Amino acid sequence: MRRYHGKRVRKVLHVDMDAFYASVEQRDRPKLRGRPVAVGSASQRGVVMTASYEARRFGVGSAMPTARALRRCPELVVVPARFEAYRAVSAEIRAIFERYTDLVEPLALDEAYLDVTEPRRGPASGTVLARQIKADILMRTRLTASAGVSTGKFLAKVASALEKPDGLTVIPPERAEAFLGGLPIARFHGVGPRTAERMTALGIHTGADLRAADPHELARVFGKLGHFLHEVAHGRDDRPVVSHREPKSLGAETTFARDLSRRAELEPVLEELCQGLAARMERARVSARTVTVKVRYADFTLLTRSRTAQGDLCTAPELLATARVLAFETARPDAPIRLLGVSVSHLRQGPLRVVQPTLPFPTADP
Repeated sequence: MRRYHGKRVRKVLHVDMDAFYASVEQRDRPKLRGRPVAVGSASQRGVVMTASYEARRFGVGSAMPTARALRRCPELVVVPARFEAYRAVSAEIRAIFERYTDLVEPLALDEAYLDVTEPRRGPASGTVLARQIKADILMRTRLTASAGVSTGKFLAKVASALEKPDGLTVIPPERAEAFLGGLPIARFHGVGPRTAERMTALGIHTGADLRAADPHELARVFGKLGHFLHEVAHGRDDRPVVSHREPKSLGAETTFARDLSRRAELEPVLEELCQGLAARMERARVSARTVTVKVRYADFTLLTRSRTAQGDLCTAPELLATARVLAFETARPDAPIRLLGVSVSHLRQGPLRVVQPTLPFPTADP
């Protein structure tokens, strides 16, 4: 096993599919190939989930309102998401990962960490294995992936984004210090635009600046994130690749095509959200203690209300009873609502009791 300065060197990959949802649509619909494509909602209040690289050249990106995306790219083709198709492709990709290692930590349908320090097959070379995994994915799914290879999760994830699409970037341990020192603070995983602005205001522009900063001050200003960033700036990242992680919460939400105000309009939506959430909990074999209702108003003000039960909740009627109180019987602004959501947390593995699979809930089309 390779060692660097006397220490055991891990080989961690981060594999990230390229424009995954849009690429699946272009693969399955030949007429979309080479055209700017966005997956999302075409409604007035729709949002882009992901965009093809042809669309990205026009400045179209994830989480952008569809209306703005269409202004930037009038020829943009907006298609609805097909999650069953994406999950099927994701399962094929996961099977490829598991040919090479048991240590696979999915982050989403389109990305995962792999620890290939001791692979199940192939040479003990992270670079060779990443190249082979990319080739297997292309052969099996006709889709491209980008990969980063390094000694820990942070560097591997940063590396995978450097040469997209269809990229492969390797950061060996002897290059890590120089790479981190020159890395702009905005490229650090976990640093969003607002955090980057706050870092810049403190004179922190690069990894070298972050490395030189007072760790206690970073922890005071940025909390756990400040401590984490200071550690990874020094190349200290021993987080293991975890092959199975219990979910901490589950949730569902919907954005309305028009603002809703009356309880008679909102209640069927709340019922449908709770029914769908209960079905997900049953599939995950979990119960919950805490229910949270999320309300976003027309002016984008966000309100959340939570309640923790004494016992376990797992059925739709139980979720709905609590959600109704939070949504309609606690103080909140009497204003038009654009989004309604329900989530559960403090999860516990089950099944703890039999769940009735069906309920006489009316369906609603928000």
